Amino acid sequence: MIIALGESIVALGLGASHELDAGVVAAALLGLAIAAALWWLYFDVVAIVAERKLREATGKAQLTMARDSYSYLHLPMVAGIILFAVGAKKTLGDVGEPLKLVPAVALCGGVAMYLVAHVLFRLRNVRTFNRHRAVVSVLLLALIPVAVELPAVATLAAVTGLCVGLIAYEAIRFADARDRVRNAPQRQPAT
Repeated sequence: MIIALGESIVALGLGASHELDAGVVAAALLGLAIAAALWWLYFDVVAIVAERKLREATGKAQLTMARDSYSYLHLPMVAGIILFAVGAKKTLGDVGEPLKLVPAVALCGGVAMYLVAHVLFRLRNVRTFNRHRAVVSVLLLALIPVAVELPAVATLAAVTGLCVGLIAYEAIRFADARDRVRNAPQRQPAT
């Protein structure tokens, strides 16, 4: 996850390699905000709980959980980050023009794919469904037809707004639960 997110930041730098102006700088900052949001959405709570569940599992259950979670479900998360990076790079190429269909699908659909895979990761490991992330995924997919009409930087701003809004909502709505997860005593694995 960290490598894919880092590569998405590199893609932003490559996309901004031409003349820098206010639009390109704004788009680069929005892209960085999305990369940071994807990091936060992964590492804030669910990754912590999933790691604990994996440590508590034993034998075949642990192997199956590791396979499902860190192979099958991470693959679409990483693919989503890569698609986001492609879309963001194209966005920085011409911030004032609407995105073509493929970059619009990559940008909006990549973040949606990431969120859907994360919803499935949580469902697999924590046994709860995150409807808020599922709703944001649907909103991101609904943004695709609009993205081919709006200036690229506006689409990037909309994606950023959805991601940051999701984080803000979850941070406020689930503040007590987040605090309990983050401050729970660690159980030592049986030896």
